Amino acid sequence: MMNTAQVEPQQVLVRVHGDESAPTLVYLPGLHGNWRLIGAFRKALAGRVRFVEVSYPPTLEWTSEEYAAAVEEGLTARGIRGGWLLAESFGSTVAWPILARNQFRVRGLVLAGGFVRHPFSLEVRLAERFCGQISFAVLVRLLFGYARVARFRFRNSPETWESIKDFVGHLTEADRQAAKHRLHLVGLSDSCAIARKATIPVYAVTGLLDPVVPWYWVRRWLKRNCPALRDYQIIWHADHNVLGTAPAAAAERILAWINSCKPKIRNPKDEV
Repeated sequence: MMNTAQVEPQQVLVRVHGDESAPTLVYLPGLHGNWRLIGAFRKALAGRVRFVEVSYPPTLEWTSEEYAAAVEEGLTARGIRGGWLLAESFGSTVAWPILARNQFRVRGLVLAGGFVRHPFSLEVRLAERFCGQISFAVLVRLLFGYARVARFRFRNSPETWESIKDFVGHLTEADRQAAKHRLHLVGLSDSCAIARKATIPVYAVTGLLDPVVPWYWVRRWLKRNCPALRDYQIIWHADHNVLGTAPAAAAERILAWINSCKPKIRNPKDEV
């Protein structure tokens, strides 16, 4: 079951897959800002959760806190007031403020290639500069080149290949400018204080080869400073886009985490 919210351009889009009786998992996308790359992961979930996908507008003005408020507004409009957050990369800068605002009832947080504060601020500033200076035409050619490689790399996962092709085919100049703005927000983001005080279960999954958000520093900080961290898993055959490059493995681990936190049903016989 899938339906799409009709909203204004400067509001988030929300679409829902699955029955509301299942645990709710809200996907907060990375720098690309939409759900076009999540198809293979959605298929791997196989309807075992109510999977809620968010797509950001190409705004050049919002702060991380305004992103968080807009996501909450979009979810509330669909009657979704609680659930798990799945924060992919940039989505971390949205998830932590949602946690701090305490308006949406967060059951648990999963970081997918995510972070609390990016471990290399210089890398982020260079990426922001590159994104702003490269021409849109050159960027599209580079992405189509990556798509051709991806067609071979993911030949056994047609959903992943179709997702990449769909994303590149719909890319616009506004999307590029929005990505540059989001990189700027990554450079400014510091949610260390929120993570230190977190009380809901926190989990993380990432690929072994991740030069975008190097997991070694993120994992070390979380283990030392975030008491709510329950588990941090590294999938050896995946990269930064762990949900797309290892959808089945990532889905099984995330589902196991969600199921491990389900409230246990009391058996009256145990009390006799």
